[in-house]
Amino acid sequence: MNDQKVLVAGAGKSGVAAAKLLLALGGEVILYDGNERLDRDKLRVKFEEDAKIHILLGELSRTALVGVELAIISPGIALDAPFVAVLDDAGVPIWGEIQLAYHVSKGRLVAITGTNGKTTTTALTGAIMKAYFHEVFVVGNIGIPCTEMALETTDRSVTVAEVSSFQLETIMDYRPDISAILNITPDHLNRHGTMENYIEIKERITANQTAQNCVVLNYEDPVLREFGESENLKPKVIFFSSAHTLAEGLYLDGSQIIYSHDGKREPLVDVREIKLLGRHNYENVMAAAAIAIRIGVPLEVIRREVMEFKAVEHRIEYVLERAGVKYYNDSKGTNPDAAIQAIRAMPGPTVLIAGGYDKHSEYDEWIREFAGKVKYLVLIGQTRDKIAECARAHGFNEIMYAEDMEEAVHVCAAYADAGDSVLLSPACASWGMFDNYEQRGDIFKECVRNL
Repeated sequence: MNDQKVLVAGAGKSGVAAAKLLLALGGEVILYDGNERLDRDKLRVKFEEDAKIHILLGELSRTALVGVELAIISPGIALDAPFVAVLDDAGVPIWGEIQLAYHVSKGRLVAITGTNGKTTTTALTGAIMKAYFHEVFVVGNIGIPCTEMALETTDRSVTVAEVSSFQLETIMDYRPDISAILNITPDHLNRHGTMENYIEIKERITANQTAQNCVVLNYEDPVLREFGESENLKPKVIFFSSAHTLAEGLYLDGSQIIYSHDGKREPLVDVREIKLLGRHNYENVMAAAAIAIRIGVPLEVIRREVMEFKAVEHRIEYVLERAGVKYYNDSKGTNPDAAIQAIRAMPGPTVLIAGGYDKHSEYDEWIREFAGKVKYLVLIGQTRDKIAECARAHGFNEIMYAEDMEEAVHVCAAYADAGDSVLLSPACASWGMFDNYEQRGDIFKECVRNL
C-alpha cells in the first residue's frame, strides 16, 4: 500500500479505521462519504495533522478518481450504491475492510459468521483463546474494526473475527484458518434480494479455504448440513448438533455437551452449570468449543472458560428484577429467528417489546412461538402495523402500541405480574428510532432502571 492512492468509502467507524491503516502503511487516502452534510473538520481531526488524507463528501465524480488505484468500501454500503458504478466504470478494484485487514495481518485467523449467535460465539471463542494464547485479538462486528488491530498482529497471534454477510460480499483471497457458519435464516433480504443469494454469500467464507483449513457447521441447519456434506467443500468439516448424536463432532446429550472423536466420547460441560440461557446458546458454546479444540486449546481450559462466561451485552441480557418481574434486554435480536430464540429462553410468561426498521422479514414463524409464552405484545417503530396485522392473522390479539421506548417500558411494567418477564427482543433492526441496536438496548435498560 506504500505510496498508493486509495479511496475509502464510508466515514463511519470502519471507514476511519481503514483510512488510518492505509496511512500507517504509507498510502494516500481519499475519505469519501455520500452524505454531504457531514462536518469535514470533525472528520479531519480524527487523523494526524500531517496525514495525507483528503475528505470528499457528496457526489463522486470520475475526475475525483484520477490516480486512485484501489477502493475500500465500508460494510454498511450496498454494492448497488450509485458511486460504486462510478468506481466500476473507472476500473478501480473494490475491496472490503476485512479483505484489507487480511492483506496486512499476520498469525492465525478464526472467522465466525451466521445469521444469529455471531457475537456471543465470537466473544466466547475470544475468551477461550485469551486463556491459552498470549496474543489474541477479537475484532469485526463485535465492536472493533478488523483494520484497527491488523498492524498489531504477529506470527504468534490469533485473531477471532465476527464477520457479516455485508463484509463477505467483497472478499477476494480472504482465507481463515478456521471458519464457522452458525446458522442461516432469512435476514437482510432488503439488501441481498433472495435467500439463495444470502446463503451463497454466507457460504463464501469457505471459498478460499483448503484441506489444511477447517469449517465448523451446524448439523441442525438443513442448508449447512447439505453444504458440509458436499464433495466440493475443501476444508475439513466439524459439525455440532443440539438434537443428534454425532460420531465425530460436538453434540448435546441431555444436559451434557459431548465431544465425540476417534471412537471416544468426552463430556465437555453440563449446560445446567453455565450462565447462558437457551438451546441456541448451547449451540454457540459447541461452535466455540469446536474452534478451540481445532486450534489446540486443551479441554480443561475450554470447560473452565465456558462455565465462567456471561452473556454478552444486548443478547438476552438480564437487567434487573422489580416487583417480582424480571427484565431482559435482547436488543441484538434484530430478526425473527433471533427473537424466537429469546422467547424460548424466557423462564415463564413474557411481556414482549418488538418492532423497528423493516428489513422485509416475515413474522409468521416468530408469532407462532407466542403460544403459551407471550402474554402481551407492545409494538414500536416502522413495522408495528405489519407485525400487528400478522399477529392478529394468527389469533394473537393482546397488542398495544407505544410511541417510544419509555412508554413501552411503562406499559410493560403496568401489565406484567410477579413471576413474569419483560423482554425487549424486537425482531427488527433499530434504524429509524435509534442509531444502532446498542443505543436501543441502552435506552431500554435506562428506562427499566428509572421505573
